[in-house]
Amino acid sequence: MVDRPKPAPSGAKTKKPTPDAAENLTAILAQKVVGQPAATKVIVPYIQMYQAGLAPEGRPVGIFLLLGPTGTGKTKTVEALAEILHGSEKSVLKVDCGEFQMEHEVAKLIGAPPGYLGHRETQPMLTQQKLNAVTSERCGLSLVLFDEIEKAAPSLTRLLLGVLDKGVLRLGDNSTVNFEKSLVFLTSNLGAREMWKEISPDFGFQGGLTAERPDLSHKLQSIALVAVRKKFSPEFVNRIDCVITYQPLTPESLSAILDHQISDLQNHVNTRLGLRCFNIEVPFETRQWLLHKGTSAEYGARELNRTIHRNLTQPLATMVATGQVEPGCRVRVEVEEGGESLSLRTTAATEEELPAHPTVLLVDDNQDLLHFLERLMAEAGWKLLTAESAAAARKAIVNEKPNAALLDYMLPDGSGVELGVQLRQTAPRMQVIVMTGSMLPPEEEALCEEHDFPVLRKPFLASDVMNQIRSRLTPAAGAGGRI
Repeated sequence: MVDRPKPAPSGAKTKKPTPDAAENLTAILAQKVVGQPAATKVIVPYIQMYQAGLAPEGRPVGIFLLLGPTGTGKTKTVEALAEILHGSEKSVLKVDCGEFQMEHEVAKLIGAPPGYLGHRETQPMLTQQKLNAVTSERCGLSLVLFDEIEKAAPSLTRLLLGVLDKGVLRLGDNSTVNFEKSLVFLTSNLGAREMWKEISPDFGFQGGLTAERPDLSHKLQSIALVAVRKKFSPEFVNRIDCVITYQPLTPESLSAILDHQISDLQNHVNTRLGLRCFNIEVPFETRQWLLHKGTSAEYGARELNRTIHRNLTQPLATMVATGQVEPGCRVRVEVEEGGESLSLRTTAATEEELPAHPTVLLVDDNQDLLHFLERLMAEAGWKLLTAESAAAARKAIVNEKPNAALLDYMLPDGSGVELGVQLRQTAPRMQVIVMTGSMLPPEEEALCEEHDFPVLRKPFLASDVMNQIRSRLTPAAGAGGRI
């Protein structure tokens, strides 16, 4: 008879992963940490290794050094993992290394040894009890974050050598802390100034950045590694499993982050106010204004967060505090005339809700393309108006004005370029993109240049269409306020 492996004890926290667990974890983390696919791809396999029971013994499950410009999501990655694994982004044992810049302050982490003054009164910050406190019933994997590691005194990195190599930390009272069931994250802004010099000439969140992104990614990685090797000793660097360099945020990423932050604000209102809660309506034009004011190449998503706080959260709080918001009502956030500020007002129950995402008019007699792009844009939250001719397009925009129009050059009843000129006359702010499978006549090319109609050459990928529309709708960076 073949011996079968014994089942895990009933009290064990490690559970057998479901077949879709890996895909779910990757997808959820990618939603929470926007625009950093490399971080997701690198970190998730280590979690899977722990869930499968194949994590190495005698060392932490994974050790990661997260580098890159400020505001790109380094600390957010750890908080998002804590929320996914344990249900709360606060389930992280965090050490702010800025508090340990002096050599004597490092002793606070492990406590004073016997015989030193204050031995019994000094409670160490890194204990087994505190490490276990950031786990949960659903997962026994603890997350440890050393934030801004480059600011710490050199004795802190020497102290971590044993943790990163053997997974054990010896405290002042000679007791030990076991880090074998931990993911250790070190964040740093090392090389950030050099990265800024590298990206600043071409940094603007324009569509042109996409083509240069692979080369830029390699350059930023090289800058980061050089800075790390200058700062830390070889034995310290050699104990790190992965060095992940975070990339500058693209317009698509910032737009997705804005959507998340507005959704979080709505959830916060619902949770805190309970029966007194209300709905926040932020139309597409208002979201573009927030992106325009809050997009900062230097400060990343943090500048966007400050812009939302100043222009949305604080005015909402004032309305609630002064009794201007009735429970269950709808508060619409609009751009004031002149475009310098936002105004908030309660809307009537009969007033139609404005869309939060763009509406795109697609004019093409290729029904397969119409149906495919309709599904694609629906997944992104966009609304698509379709027409197979110029006449049908004119009827489609009578009741609803699209933010952008994607027009095929060869239409059954005319030219897509001429249709674009007509659409611009009725809606001057509409963005028009012309699709063609051949070269345009010189006079049509001249019209496209005159009216700033980009030309999308067939065949193209679906992502090319979405990126082209996003690049036309997303305001350029650099105009927003900076601190």
